[in-house]
Amino acid sequence: MLADLAADAGAALAYSSVGIVLMAVGFGVVDLLTPGDLRAQIWIERNRNASILLASNLFGVGIIVAVAIWTSEGQIAEALLSSAIYGVIGLAAMAVAFVLLDALTPGDFRAVVADAEPHPAVWVTASAHVAVALVVAAGLT
Repeated sequence: MLADLAADAGAALAYSSVGIVLMAVGFGVVDLLTPGDLRAQIWIERNRNASILLASNLFGVGIIVAVAIWTSEGQIAEALLSSAIYGVIGLAAMAVAFVLLDALTPGDFRAVVADAEPHPAVWVTASAHVAVALVVAAGLT
């Protein structure tokens, strides 16, 4: 029983580590794609647009990692590897969706994200992030 508990705790720590690293990478991707300092926009300037966009990205990564773990059938090495691979694929797909939406819609979406005034287009892109994450996660099943 204690051996199972230790193994499960180790697995949870390993899964958490992969998820946290992927979320940090996701933060970096959103920061790279948006103008200005994302940390300052969210935590100092309280920019809702940037917050919604980052939150959807982190939520999407969480969905992908959770499904990768869930579908791994208890094999920790496979779950960690698939979480990392599918997480990177999801982040890349979310970045492509962000750039595509910016290219296909009027105006400069990057400027919209940096604007302190709430904008409905951010919800569209945030929904695209979650939708892309669900599609990537579905590829795991």
